[in-house]
Amino acid sequence: MFAVIKTGGKQYRVAAQDVLKVEKIAGEPGEIVQFDSVLAVGEGDNVTIGVPFVEGASVAAEVVEQGRGPKVIAFKKRRRKNSRRRRGHRQLLTTVRISEILVGGAKPSKKAAKPAPKSEPKADAEKPAQPLFTAPDGAGDDLTKIKGIGPVAAGQLKEQGITTFAQIAALSDEDIARIDAAMPFSADQIKDWREQARALAQ
Repeated sequence: MFAVIKTGGKQYRVAAQDVLKVEKIAGEPGEIVQFDSVLAVGEGDNVTIGVPFVEGASVAAEVVEQGRGPKVIAFKKRRRKNSRRRRGHRQLLTTVRISEILVGGAKPSKKAAKPAPKSEPKADAEKPAQPLFTAPDGAGDDLTKIKGIGPVAAGQLKEQGITTFAQIAALSDEDIARIDAAMPFSADQIKDWREQARALAQ
């Protein structure tokens, strides 16, 4: 069965499960809307033409999404008048999926979808990762004195609890492997820092 409906000043030939974009109509996604301006309805050669609309006929559709069409540019220029006007327009559109074609004053059998319940925040949300090391008390050293450690790298090391030359100098190979796995520094790079830190820590 098909129907010809009128909406937004345009006519559309539709059938069940058709998806089309029409000028904006009120409705949230999942909501069922009805088009009552049915110009014709029928199946095969058996077609009823409205005068102007078919009495008791309507088309039910589900709102899929609300959106906007492509931008259209309107440009107007007046010769030798130094007059130009450029305007853009994007038509508001609604995408709908035709659910069923109704005749004889029937009502839609499908109801609007219920909105999904808001998810509650998890009580056991993941806690921020703990630093790899425990920073010693007192003011830290200026780690940027080590070649290869800039302000950003120094800040990253500080976040992991590394704030002094002595800490870097005392890093074991196991510690270096942990840093290599958790931070954007290579093991060879960290070993080079360790050698420099040993000289600076003296």
